[in-house]
Amino acid sequence: LPSSHVLQRVLSPTSHLDGDGAAAPMETGPQTGTPPCSPSSQQPAVKDDFQFILCERCHQESPNLKLLTCLHTLCLDCLSENKPIGQCPICRMAIPQASGIPDMDNLLFTNLQTRLNIYKKLSNSSGLSCSRCRSETAAVWCSECEEFLCTKCFEDHQWFFKKRSHEARRVEELRAESAHQFLEDTRKSYNLFCSSPGHADQGHISTIYCRKCEKPLCCSCALLDSQHAPFCDIRSETQRRQEELGIMSQELKQKRSSFEATYAALQDEAVRLEQVQQEMRELIRQRVEQLVRLIRQEEEELLGLVEAQQEQGRQEVVRELQRVEGVLRRMEAGERLVEKMSLYATEQEVMDMQPFIKDSLEQLQQLRPPATGDQAQPGDLAECRARLQAL
Repeated sequence: LPSSHVLQRVLSPTSHLDGDGAAAPMETGPQTGTPPCSPSSQQPAVKDDFQFILCERCHQESPNLKLLTCLHTLCLDCLSENKPIGQCPICRMAIPQASGIPDMDNLLFTNLQTRLNIYKKLSNSSGLSCSRCRSETAAVWCSECEEFLCTKCFEDHQWFFKKRSHEARRVEELRAESAHQFLEDTRKSYNLFCSSPGHADQGHISTIYCRKCEKPLCCSCALLDSQHAPFCDIRSETQRRQEELGIMSQELKQKRSSFEATYAALQDEAVRLEQVQQEMRELIRQRVEQLVRLIRQEEEELLGLVEAQQEQGRQEVVRELQRVEGVLRRMEAGERLVEKMSLYATEQEVMDMQPFIKDSLEQLQQLRPPATGDQAQPGDLAECRARLQAL
């Protein structure tokens, strides 16, 4: 078809281009009266449903996502921060690379981020500019070139790529789709280039897979090099790899049940240990409080026992102190009286008072001081000491 006819059919709501540039029936967009999903209503779904394409540590978009051997995905910034640890911060599995940076890129998540950003542009912008002329409003989007094109640039695009099967769709139609539908529709098989040196730079497309070398080959390498065998179609090999991953995933699902049961048992054990620990803490607290009360009670009883046993001895000591104090005062008075008589007494006074004073002094001379150890000996504290030892 002439490019103007192709443009008319692409922009028509009832047709689109097929792989050869010919017009083919196209699904009609939303009917009149049925408003398409608004960007504001689609954005929360996009944000919530595609968290898996972000870095699993910082939860941010990154053009450099690395896939670890534990199958967790981290960005280069998080891997650089985690380098001294040498383990995955999610599951603590060791990172085998000495640099701490895995060799495998997560191409799936990186490409999904790119395609999802295209969808966000569709949803957030009321007027998209043409990716080529930058001046006109975009009317279509080419999934092969991943460019928004105005009507004029799209006509030039179709003329330039008339031998290729580029699919172009209306921007209004794409805006009406959900993010999931957009990603499914834009999923395509990227061209694989030949693995032979120099062929990738020359644009040699690989359609054959060598099972012996485990590399994609172009037709020339497959025919000219006899070392490559056996062969298979590259698409069948990709399908086989997908099926192999699917089978392994099913086997992992079956094996996962045993790990889930173990995990649940470990969780129950952790809960049980926590309960036992909490119960023991409470028991210790109660017992300690009980012991404190008992010790306080024992303290009061021992203090009362000491007070009762020592009261009698204390009273005896007080009485002995008073008696000794009286004797000392008598001696002091006798010494003072004898001293004064020798200084001031007359003969008559000496004759009259001497016998009486002599008797009193003789009584004082007959007194003996009490043994200090016996008099000051406190009451028996053996019972108190035994109870303290028991405590």
